Amino acid sequence: MPNEPTQIIRKIIHIDMDAFYASVEQRDFPEYRGKALVVGGSPQGRGVVATASYEARKFGVRSAMSSKRAVQLCPDAIFVRPRFAAYSEVSQKIREIFSRYTDLIEPLSLDEAYLDVTHDKLNIGSAIEIAQQIKQAIKDELQLTASAGVSINKFVAKIASDINKPDGLKFIGPSSIEDFMEQLPVEKFFGVGKVTAQKMKQMGLHTGADLKKLTEEELVRHFGKTGRFYYQIVRGVDNREVQPHRETKSLGAEDTFAYDLTTLEEMNEELDKIALTVYNRLLKYDLKGRTLTLKVKYSDFKQITRNQSFPEAFSDLETISQTAKQIMAVTYTEVAKVRLLGISLSNFGDVAPKSKQEKEAGPGDQLTLEF
Repeated sequence: MPNEPTQIIRKIIHIDMDAFYASVEQRDFPEYRGKALVVGGSPQGRGVVATASYEARKFGVRSAMSSKRAVQLCPDAIFVRPRFAAYSEVSQKIREIFSRYTDLIEPLSLDEAYLDVTHDKLNIGSAIEIAQQIKQAIKDELQLTASAGVSINKFVAKIASDINKPDGLKFIGPSSIEDFMEQLPVEKFFGVGKVTAQKMKQMGLHTGADLKKLTEEELVRHFGKTGRFYYQIVRGVDNREVQPHRETKSLGAEDTFAYDLTTLEEMNEELDKIALTVYNRLLKYDLKGRTLTLKVKYSDFKQITRNQSFPEAFSDLETISQTAKQIMAVTYTEVAKVRLLGISLSNFGDVAPKSKQEKEAGPGDQLTLEF
């Protein structure tokens, strides 16, 4: 009787730098060390927090928060403008460290990436040992710390990297994945935001074990198509491969909300968060675009896009955020119930920008938020 093919168990590492922008600033400028540091826009304007040091996070300061709110939470915080050229240079050096071990590297932003080390270049064999070596190299060569998650797929590895931050390392092996997921609070699941977690708790769903009691159909009924995603992740299932190469024709991010947004204030708050993700991805690919597209999906599943083109390419956070919100203001009506918002940039080449357009949305090729 012929032997059945053996399924290869992947060895996936997720590396996430600790408070990356703020840590680079504290490394380069000793006067910031040990201080509550916020990298982002000025609290006197409409600035947004790009990242905050762990000293500032103790006060509740978080990424994508308005700088005005950050200074309310932490009046003694030091605000500095981002130095993205410096962060990009450090990110490249981090990538060079990764490449010593594998060519299967999928960057998610300047400060995080997936690595597939199933067959590593140095024949080390142990993903845990590789993660330890990478963390040590980053510390020795760049004077920065990173946290690592190790598992058999991307989703579990990403959750694991967040468990022992900062400077942490967590391994979740095949035999312990389901038990780990069952004990995990719902708000710790990647892809479950604050609003969704609140809705789950109101339904009596507090842990992965509670989620697991629901059928896929029940999850879809309560959470839409994202329910299928929850059904898979609570069982630790994720078959996505690490993708080292992507063709980028447009780049963006979008988010589906657990409840419908009805006020312009709510929509603007979410657009600020999405704009920050788009901004970081543009930096990762070193791209500037001339055309910004706002995507809106309503509660009745009608979907529209509105485009605005500029004579010169841009990639700065303020332009992305403000343009999206200006388009949203024109599109908004008091009876609108918004289920999804997305922002993308395109028109990266040297061709002349297209004129402003309005069209019904069709299938696109933008890079959306990675679960």
